Parts: sequence; structure tokens; C-alpha cells
Amino acid sequence: MECTVRWHDGMSFVAETGSGHLICMDGAPDAGGRNLAPRPMELLLAGTGGCTAFDIVLILKRGRHEVSGCEVKLQAERAEVDPKVFTRINMHFVVTGKNLKPEVVERAVKLSAEKYCSASIMLGKTAEVSHSFEVVEA
Repeated sequence: MECTVRWHDGMSFVAETGSGHLICMDGAPDAGGRNLAPRPMELLLAGTGGCTAFDIVLILKRGRHEVSGCEVKLQAERAEVDPKVFTRINMHFVVTGKNLKPEVVERAVKLSAEKYCSASIMLGKTAEVSHSFEVVEA
């Protein structure tokens, strides 16, 4: 995996991923940015949510469960001093489908958290990561 990040101007940067996609990042106005794009740490949190949601959908689909939606709401706290790492992250999943049993969704969440989601497992080295979920009938 590779990525190139180039300084654009002010505190604006453009990343080009190994797969050829572009991601813009910008700083807060008090840090010299213009608030035109997400902060790098926001992207890290969003990427973690995407990684774990991807796992859960894939696990449920492979189990032939009728999943039609998956949303994860992440709330994170950061350290007060540098390095301002994430210290707490809560992930709340809202999984929608037909006849989804809570124990099946719980297993998918647990598998992602403990085995498959590289991003959340990595962040778990500095942060207390918690998970909750709800199942919505489609």
C-alpha cells in the first residue's frame, strides 16, 4: 500500500492513494488552514469507521443474512497534550436487514473488533475502544 501527500497551499494538503484516488485535507483557521476539507485525524476516524463497517457487511453477506444497511457512528476523545492521540472511541452500529438476529450482528461486530478491522485494532493500542449496536428491521 502506498500514498503520496503533497502540500498544496496554506495548511492544505492533497493525498494521492496507491489506487489513484485523491483526498484533500486542510487545517483549522487557527492553525493557518481555511477549513476547506477534513482534518487528517478526522480522516483517520472515518477510515476506521469504513474499515469496520466493511467487515460487518461482508461477514453478514457471507453468512447469507439479508443486510440492507449499515451505519456506524463514531465518537472519539483525544489526549489533551501532544501527541494528541485518540484515547477513547465509541462505535455504535445501526444494522438494517430482514430477520437479522441480534446475536448474528453481535458476532459480526465482535469479529471485526477482535480479528479483522486493522484500523480499529491499531487504534486500540492507544484508545479504549467500545462497541454497541442496534438492529433495525427492513
